[in-house]
Amino acid sequence: MTVIDVHTHMFTTKWLELLKAEGGMYNIKTRPDGQREIFRGDTPVVLPQAGHFDYDLRIKHMDAAGIDISIVSLTCPNVYWGGEEVSCRAARESNDNMAEAQRTYPDRIRWFTSLPWEYPQRAVEELERTCANGASGVMVLANVSGRSLTDPFFAPIWAEIDKRKLPVLVHPTDPPGVDMMDMTKFDLSWSVGFMFDTTLAFTRMIFEGFFDKYPNLKMIASHGGGTLPYLVGRFEKGDEVELAERRQMKRKPTDYLRHIYFDSITYNLGALQYLISVVGAEHVMLGTDWPHWVHDTKGAFANTARLPQDQTDAVRFANARRVFNL
Repeated sequence: MTVIDVHTHMFTTKWLELLKAEGGMYNIKTRPDGQREIFRGDTPVVLPQAGHFDYDLRIKHMDAAGIDISIVSLTCPNVYWGGEEVSCRAARESNDNMAEAQRTYPDRIRWFTSLPWEYPQRAVEELERTCANGASGVMVLANVSGRSLTDPFFAPIWAEIDKRKLPVLVHPTDPPGVDMMDMTKFDLSWSVGFMFDTTLAFTRMIFEGFFDKYPNLKMIASHGGGTLPYLVGRFEKGDEVELAERRQMKRKPTDYLRHIYFDSITYNLGALQYLISVVGAEHVMLGTDWPHWVHDTKGAFANTARLPQDQTDAVRFANARRVFNL
């Protein structure tokens, strides 16, 4: 059995320095506990840890936890800042660092490419370059600087990803309006806002017929899909009362939920079991969110260990091995 972690992150020092210099609304603030955190204005975004920058430390963590392969990705705010050239530089910096890590640890590291989505032609070029350089999939935030992923502006990128049949990890960031919704305190932008961001992104995809247009995509909804599984009844009722002339999807909402893949980061066994009851164990893959301050490596193993053995095997390795052709 090979344990595969599909949701785990890495930064680079140069990426962080570029963000500090060219990040615009992004800034670094010191928390009450002395740690330095990335903010968007007054909204906390991500708290860099030593493990974000050190692959040797990552391998030690993987060995101690029992993780054989980590499919690493950049996280929010990704590269959606600084203008075209800065965004492209940030993408190349992160992607080349991950490609080098895979060459250094060929049996342990795989990676999702990050793209300058705000510049579709440049994004397609970076996709081509990084796929040739060993990328296993694509990482995208659930909104790109406030823009919906289903916006026709991004169609050239999605068409290329669909043609390549690539897995896509959709990771939340702070949703538009967090300031107006008073989510800047108590990390509500993380506990509530992130879940909202993922849920809204995938709900749009379902109801706009996105999966009918791009049938080859292997979309992965972060953090157990946000609230997608819990809302399945509302989706079905909403579709039932929808006006026929407005309906865009060809199947039922539940069918699309069972088309999407999900990670296991729920922090709660009951939530993981419910997710599986809705979408099936064959659509859930192990995630830890390491090395974030809120990572749950122990929980990932403890919760999956309490599933029936066939589900444990599916979540921990079999599904990822199939999806990523490992």
